[in-house]
Amino acid sequence: MDVLNAYSDVGAHRKIGFLIRHHSENKEDIREIAKKALDWRNIHRILNLGCGYGWFEEALENRFDLLVGIDLRDENREDYLRAARAISAACSFVRLELPSPFDMPSGSFDLIVSIYSLYFFPGILPEAKRLLAPEGAFLCITHSERMLEEAEEFFQFRKLTKIIERFSAENGESHLKSYFRSVTHIDYHNSLVFEASDREDLHNYIFFKKDAIASEVNSDLLEEKLLWEMGRKGILRLNKNDRIFIAKQ
Repeated sequence: MDVLNAYSDVGAHRKIGFLIRHHSENKEDIREIAKKALDWRNIHRILNLGCGYGWFEEALENRFDLLVGIDLRDENREDYLRAARAISAACSFVRLELPSPFDMPSGSFDLIVSIYSLYFFPGILPEAKRLLAPEGAFLCITHSERMLEEAEEFFQFRKLTKIIERFSAENGESHLKSYFRSVTHIDYHNSLVFEASDREDLHNYIFFKKDAIASEVNSDLLEEKLLWEMGRKGILRLNKNDRIFIAKQ
């Protein structure tokens, strides 16, 4: 899947994370909001589906018994394990293309997370339910289907939108309710803001997404159009609304 190519370069993935934080109107870390919504007293074993380089784990302070990260990209192994070792007595990284069944007992984890990844493998939900302990929580963070709405004034991103629509802010609750008794959500309202002095950052942001849009839009042409829009308005805002879901058995 072309859209996953950007995640093979851990350094670039980290840098784009910093860029997004820098240009976000909402300065509250979405991980902190998600953490406050969970009861950590009985969370000892965590499974991260689509763990990447351990972005979520880097925001945790507690000490855990076990952290398991599953990801398609083996390039993420070293960084994920570094983040996990800092906060857990035991940890492992499993390279696996999801959705796939796991050779693990039912109810193995107190917390299962999928951060900006469940739209790649929504078919994992039955297995996530099986692996979650009876009193556990399933934490998901995902994008809005409108995340590209400003750029869609000029171009259509049907391929990327179709991926997000597999598990989005708008439909995630209905997907989760097919498997979990209780589903709550928290909206994270945000925009990425670029000004005239941010041309390089805008270029880097578009370049990071070029594989995801390459089959439909030339990234250089997209950059040209967005720079024109920024020059016309003096500022460019891009939708970055996300939603946090917490599901329970």
